[in-house]
Amino acid sequence: MIGTKGKITEHFFESKELGETIQLLFYLPESFSPLYKYSLLIAQDGRDYFQLGRIGRVADELMKNGEIENLIIIGIPYKDVEDRRKKYHPEGEQNAAYIRFLAKELVPFLDEKFPSYQMGMGRALIGDSLGATVSLKAALQFPHTFGKVILQSPYVNEEIIEAVADFSQPHLLSLYHIIGKEETEVKTTANKIEDFLTPNRELNIVIESKAFPYFYEEFEGNHTWTYWQPDIKLALKRMFSI
Repeated sequence: MIGTKGKITEHFFESKELGETIQLLFYLPESFSPLYKYSLLIAQDGRDYFQLGRIGRVADELMKNGEIENLIIIGIPYKDVEDRRKKYHPEGEQNAAYIRFLAKELVPFLDEKFPSYQMGMGRALIGDSLGATVSLKAALQFPHTFGKVILQSPYVNEEIIEAVADFSQPHLLSLYHIIGKEETEVKTTANKIEDFLTPNRELNIVIESKAFPYFYEEFEGNHTWTYWQPDIKLALKRMFSI
């Protein structure tokens, strides 16, 4: 978070859906004013996006240069690897409750707290790996609540591909999707080696067949922040350009 000109504060939210206290990190740009309207970007792996992704610093620069619209970033950190899997993995025991928390608890709270547009296209989700997976699932389930999704190397299984194939309102969701060409042997938190590239290519075919507003790119690299971090600037410019 060092070097960010915007203000980052911490908040604790009591979630009834999850039955626990959720830590939130709020990034407000240096020029924040309640007189302006702001788009909201909700980041899974929230602390990682601020520290490893330096997303606050990137947003500072892009807003200062007039390249993106006014943006508030909400980071949701995970407690540990087990907590992350429970909430983010499609088969995680808290996955459904976490998605309800995002749509039914967090969004109303954010709309009341910040001067947001209070519409789907004014709210975006971002995540890497499993964080991208749960972001996509949430948007597919609540497309009027979340209108944009940034997917950095998502974990993709048949459930995700079928959910996209069955989705009937692709005009409501704008998707940004990247995957590394070297992501063929990814060591997961479950200590398994999995091929991420092949199912992401399958997902790409399904998304393109549905005519979503969509950007897709395969980068030269693997499943690490070494490649996700420099991509954040392009992702924000694509999804929030003025």
